[in-house]
Amino acid sequence: MSAAESGAVLQGQVAIVTGGASGLGRATALALAQAGARVVVADLDARGGREVADLVGGAFRACDVSDLDANRALVDFAREQYGGVDIAFLNAGVMTGCGVGEDFDLARYRRAMGANLDGVVFGTHAVLPALRARGGGAIVATASLAGLAAVPLDPLYGANKHAVVGLARSLGPALAPDNVRFNAVCPGYAESRIIDPLRGMLSEQEMPIIPAEVVADTVLRIVTGDGAGECWFVQPGREPEPFRFRTVPGPGKPATV
Repeated sequence: MSAAESGAVLQGQVAIVTGGASGLGRATALALAQAGARVVVADLDARGGREVADLVGGAFRACDVSDLDANRALVDFAREQYGGVDIAFLNAGVMTGCGVGEDFDLARYRRAMGANLDGVVFGTHAVLPALRARGGGAIVATASLAGLAAVPLDPLYGANKHAVVGLARSLGPALAPDNVRFNAVCPGYAESRIIDPLRGMLSEQEMPIIPAEVVADTVLRIVTGDGAGECWFVQPGREPEPFRFRTVPGPGKPATV
């Protein structure tokens, strides 16, 4: 389902979008609003966040997603503004900018883990009471293709995105009894600030960049679907769909000599 096809399928629902000032967050805020949702845009970029909030007729809240209390305050703000929360798109994220060798930088490591992993964990913890109060809802976390494959150029980014994928697969069935559907979206190189340092390399390799709107439409499909614990890949030239994980081999008999 694209935003254009969605009509008012989310009419009366309230959505929170973190990292909503640009890129995937901005595109998804627009798609959710076009589908009828009232949107709370959250970001550290106050100017960009307010511009998006004005575009969607929503509200803006400055939020550092790596701070647990800031996530709680964001949810409280959404409830005060619109009476509740039905959807959370936990999207804020950054590249790491260092490895585990001589270039290791503790501040950059903490910043990346704080935004990419803590932001999802803290955001989920903060929003769950609000979703349960509405009888359920949907959480979509932005992982990445880096959560499904090796990332030699930024192994720490790969690590936190793999963690988000594992969280989605585990929380999906865990939260289903509460009618809360937790899923992840795993785009390849998509139009956002996070790929700015890579644009030269991507151009040289003639690697297509996924429009942010394609990712936003995928998020909308996830939100309006009935899946739980799914990790949807988004790749150029392919129809987005849940990634099919192989089953882990079960225990076997010890080898005999």
